[in-house]
Amino acid sequence: MPNLNNVDTKQAAGAHNGLLGDTPQKAYVTKLDLFNRFAEPELREVIAGLDLSPTSRVLDAGCGTGLITSWLAEQVPAGLALGVDLSTGHLRHAKNRLMSPSATSLQFFQADITHLPLTMGPFDLIWSSNAINHLRRPIDGLKRLADNLRPGGRLVLGQSAFLPDMFFAWDARLEKEVILACRRYYRDKYGLDERDTTATRNLFGWMRQAGFSNVTAKTIVIERTAPLTEADQHYFVEGVFKGYWAHRVQPYLSEADWHTLEALCNPNSPEFCLQRSDFHHVQTFSIIIGWTR
Repeated sequence: MPNLNNVDTKQAAGAHNGLLGDTPQKAYVTKLDLFNRFAEPELREVIAGLDLSPTSRVLDAGCGTGLITSWLAEQVPAGLALGVDLSTGHLRHAKNRLMSPSATSLQFFQADITHLPLTMGPFDLIWSSNAINHLRRPIDGLKRLADNLRPGGRLVLGQSAFLPDMFFAWDARLEKEVILACRRYYRDKYGLDERDTTATRNLFGWMRQAGFSNVTAKTIVIERTAPLTEADQHYFVEGVFKGYWAHRVQPYLSEADWHTLEALCNPNSPEFCLQRSDFHHVQTFSIIIGWTR
């Protein structure tokens, strides 16, 4: 088995660019941590519901900065929680979690999740959240993950935004325009059309086509209402308004809509949406589980 305490940059060096431009040099450190901390109550509940044995071997495929991997490690204190990611930047942050006293079962390794060394497995469970939508050939990627599961093992896929998020309950039209602007941005930046950016809604079907059995789906709701905690406000401002929308949507909105959006997203504006007494946010996170035969 490879030395999993060190990032193996050679393993990832030849990886092909992903659908969304992923390379070993590309990282989304802040974005990943902000979302995972924001959704921590709901994500931890999902992980607890997996009923992992303390001795289970678990792989987090596309682990990002390793926060969810660390939560998985808490469930398998006498087993292994291995986080794998393509990004050097992600893993640099993930390795800091190895300093925790509770990280005895936690390890990280750099690799393309579609080209994992078979010597890593087999695993009892593979978790992968918001990662399969980055693959150019998702069904082939799922089959490759299945190769790393023991017979009767589980693949658990988590995916955000099968349904559009609700930010502006009082202005559905503006909300729709912002969502469309984001899709147009990805179309122009990565050469993707709307079918490419929404194809991941078929995760359930992809799992069946990849040969998994007893495939199930469950969608949970992540919901926040006014008054918001400071932590939740921080996520919306830094993770969504600045980190995701910001000026990337401006070219795709009318001038009036852009100015309205700026005022709603600016903490110094009297129209700041997170200070409204009627602020109501809804987003979905879908869990697709399949078993190997």
